[in-house]
Amino acid sequence: MSIKFSDILLGEPLANEQGSHEKYNVPFGLAIMASDAISSVAYAAQEILFVLIVLGASAYRWLTWTSFMIIGLLIILTISYIQIIRAYPQGGGAYKVAKENIGAKAGLSAGAGLIISYILTVAVSASAGADAITSAFSSLMQYKVIFVLSIIVILTILNLRGISESSKIFAIPTYIFIFSMVFMIVYGLFKYFVLNIHPKPMYSIPSNATESLSIILILRAFSSGCSALTGVEAVSNSVPNFQEPSQKNAKTVMVLLAALIFFIFGGTSILTIFYTAVPITNGPTVVSQIAFAIFHNGIMYYIIQFSTAIILLMACNTAYTGFPMLMYIVAKDGFAPRQFTTRGKRLSFSFGIIALSFIACVLVVVFKADTHRLIPLYAIGVFISFTLGQFGMVNHWRKERSNNWKKRSIINGFGALVTLLTTAIILFEKFNEGAFIVVILIPIIILIQIKIKNHYDKVASGLSISKINLKKVDLRRKYAHVIIVPIASLNKATIGALEYAQSISENVIALNISTDKEAMEKLKLRWNELDTEILLVAKYSPFRAVVTPLIGYIELIAKAAGDNEKITVIVPEFVTHERFGEFLHNHTSFFIRETLLRNNNIIVSTFPYHLSDEDDID
Repeated sequence: MSIKFSDILLGEPLANEQGSHEKYNVPFGLAIMASDAISSVAYAAQEILFVLIVLGASAYRWLTWTSFMIIGLLIILTISYIQIIRAYPQGGGAYKVAKENIGAKAGLSAGAGLIISYILTVAVSASAGADAITSAFSSLMQYKVIFVLSIIVILTILNLRGISESSKIFAIPTYIFIFSMVFMIVYGLFKYFVLNIHPKPMYSIPSNATESLSIILILRAFSSGCSALTGVEAVSNSVPNFQEPSQKNAKTVMVLLAALIFFIFGGTSILTIFYTAVPITNGPTVVSQIAFAIFHNGIMYYIIQFSTAIILLMACNTAYTGFPMLMYIVAKDGFAPRQFTTRGKRLSFSFGIIALSFIACVLVVVFKADTHRLIPLYAIGVFISFTLGQFGMVNHWRKERSNNWKKRSIINGFGALVTLLTTAIILFEKFNEGAFIVVILIPIIILIQIKIKNHYDKVASGLSISKINLKKVDLRRKYAHVIIVPIASLNKATIGALEYAQSISENVIALNISTDKEAMEKLKLRWNELDTEILLVAKYSPFRAVVTPLIGYIELIAKAAGDNEKITVIVPEFVTHERFGEFLHNHTSFFIRETLLRNNNIIVSTFPYHLSDEDDID
């Protein structure tokens, strides 16, 4: 029944051969990759204005220059990431580039920055989307955390259904937002320049400047607006998710994504200036003010508002594409648990999707879905990976020395310097607001990854047969078996286990540890009724402990065993087929198995006895 429910919820399993159909083409790939980036540009101009509005009316002139700086950075990043896609079609983005061209720790630093960024993308975008909805329906505000957690659970289920299906679901709201924003920008400019309609601003601009212009203020505004560039790196991380030719399709999506960011961010910044939108705390957003000035209460105004709220929710999905693929590549290198390399029933990296959702949910609960508390953690991780990726590409071209390697090195070198400067600005401006948490977390993540790698290397070394002469391995070697069957009482399960044990070896010991003397004596009487040569060892435990003394006796027997003897413990366990039956019984056998497996000379086996409706246990 649970399998049928899983099939309904997540879809029926897909065969490995269907993997080629579970990849993005350009339209669907753009819809998935664009959601994070273009949702960021929807509020980037507002974030800049929140900083600059202290300048009064002159804030709009400096909004223009700040926007130009961010667009220039976008162009640099786009060219740089196209080069990364060309050089690393296997995916991995900045992590792979930095690891192979700078060093393992540099790669892990880039990877850690991206990991934090992807997790925050889910937490921030889901919380921001909930803000848009709870602003319209204030009665839902008290349920905001539950609402955000529900959004994340729904997105998890949709992504577990597979790449192809999730891309089709998420494409519709993304394209509605793209087309509605493009239409608003074009029609807004048409009204302003051609129809010469200049509506009055909804809110008045502060008449007196509270601060004078300074380089610190401009840098603060620039660091706030850099949120428009989060999500740009997702394409390079997910190249293998594209249909063949995957490299060409990924580069096409990268160019289209950059063009959309350029047009929507640049267009909203221009309209913000022309229509004099004013950033209002706990009031209508800048985009809302522009849309109202252009469309008034028409249907397009509500389409803009609705699609903006939806795209903020859909922005999470870029992380659901990039994070599992990044963790797959990191895990293949041995720096993350191997579970991240396993595809689920729908050929998606299920473990990565679930891990991303779980950590994002923890953040939502800890920060109470407060977007303003989460955003300062947001951009620093991405720009650290940007910087390391660009420096890595410089070394890549220098080592490869292919055609035009000098020109490509200069492009990436310039990109590295710009992103390094941007990282320093963001870190300086956002440090006290929460960026210090990311600075602390990245070394911790790197340390954990190194420990995981060391563990896997140790295991691989221990299992390696490279130093063994296989011709001298004797697979016909015979062991003398001593079989121990732990029993609590005589019942069908234990009798079945004893019969099985005696079929393997004549040297069988039934071991009973009891906290009740009367029960132990009763067991001895019943044992005498058996026609068996199996030795019963019954011990009384006065301190009400069973598992610990049981394991102690088994390990004493194992310690006394000779070099040619193996101790096999057969644990009887009954299996009930009643619904939820397993939860009604203790799981002593599990603890016995897990503990004994640590002993070199002990082999643990389970004897399952399947209960039917007619069975009863004495």
